[in-house]
Amino acid sequence: MFTLSNDQLSVTLLDPNNDRAYLGARYCAGGYIFQIADHTLGNLLSGPTYPDSFNTFDGQGIPDAFNLSPLRAVGEPSEALIIGVGVCDLNPNYTQNRVKSFDDWACDIGDAHIRMTTHQSYHDWSLNLDRVVRLNGRTVRSKITLTNTGRAPIPMRWFPHPFFPHANEALCKVNIPLGPVESEGYELGQDGWIHRKNWPWPGVGHYLPLPHAAQAPLVIQQRHPLLGIVTATCSYVPDFFPIWGNANTFSWEPFFERTVAPGQELSWWIDYDF
Repeated sequence: MFTLSNDQLSVTLLDPNNDRAYLGARYCAGGYIFQIADHTLGNLLSGPTYPDSFNTFDGQGIPDAFNLSPLRAVGEPSEALIIGVGVCDLNPNYTQNRVKSFDDWACDIGDAHIRMTTHQSYHDWSLNLDRVVRLNGRTVRSKITLTNTGRAPIPMRWFPHPFFPHANEALCKVNIPLGPVESEGYELGQDGWIHRKNWPWPGVGHYLPLPHAAQAPLVIQQRHPLLGIVTATCSYVPDFFPIWGNANTFSWEPFFERTVAPGQELSWWIDYDF
């Protein structure tokens, strides 16, 4: 694992080449933030099974994923390239996808940033993926750049999946217009915050796609039991925007969806202010 640290925070990231026991087919290997700790308050992030156990599908910390847009070639019914991971076996008989071959990453570690880069090639697809995680005071920025170096367009669906410990019934508040938020597990309060309801949540928890009419980049305020509020600022307007939580954690997943043409470079980022 790698660590970025200053006088306030420590950011622990998985080493995409040497921490593969913590990696699977779901989350991007490079740029995987495994934990963020406040030097006074302790660990700030959670996970679906944290702190009791860990598995590569559920993960913990702030993973992110391209896995919902696998690049499938004609004649390869159960094999695909997953951006940021490698060639994977998507056999529907498996309960989870399996990695057949991880891609190698080059890692450059600076005083306040880590850059991880990989080149992926599969049939007509070829791409460079550049991940930079930077620590500036109490702000952690995760920036992604994808360059299409192949002959085929790359349909891309990416989302961050940060896991926060529960603070109270108020969960998060966003800067974009929301439609009706009403489900077995969630409701939109008069204060503008999304609240949990029917607590405690047994089993797999509650998932809800948020109806929204976003026309500006997303800003999320997240309640936190140790910090009060954590703020996340996205450089993009969210497309699909679900939330999910169980008894251990709460998360949101603002999707960024594009088709990257041959020769095109695409960059985006998300800031977390702790």
